[in-house]
Amino acid sequence: MNILSQIESILFIASKPLSAKVIAKAVGKKEGEVDEALAALKIKYNRDNSGIHILQEGNEVQMATNAGNAEAIEGFIKVDATGELTRPQLETLTVIAYRGPVSRPELTEIRGVNCALILRNLMVRGLIEEEEDGEKLGVAYRLSFEALRHLGIKEAAELPEYQTLHAHEHVERVLDNE
Repeated sequence: MNILSQIESILFIASKPLSAKVIAKAVGKKEGEVDEALAALKIKYNRDNSGIHILQEGNEVQMATNAGNAEAIEGFIKVDATGELTRPQLETLTVIAYRGPVSRPELTEIRGVNCALILRNLMVRGLIEEEEDGEKLGVAYRLSFEALRHLGIKEAAELPEYQTLHAHEHVERVLDNE
């Protein structure tokens, strides 16, 4: 697989800036190769007519939207964040509520689809929060206090059938096969 394509995909799904070292480990390449690929991606994306840019601060990089599109993005987010939740968003929120804190790879494994955009939308709406997961060396998601307040509960364990669903054998099996 092409290193540019791999790095592009990783930057697209990453929810935070990444170092070349982390990216190199993920793609099985040397840091120098990753640095060269990142330079090529900057040339590809960092143009006025591109909606995506590659940002770099120190030794960390992140894919982001073109700052020139801020007004259009804000308009979209307002419309998208005020409507009703879609079925995929509700499913993802339910998994987070009953399994949280849960990582993005675990969500993908449980739901069988990439949840990156859904997670971003749920965070914009204030329904979920990110937390560092030292055990999994990444980010995990949990219900926000706003979501708990909206549901009228103090903690996720108060959800109906929480104990049964939190440790459901099917979900355990899916995650064990990860």
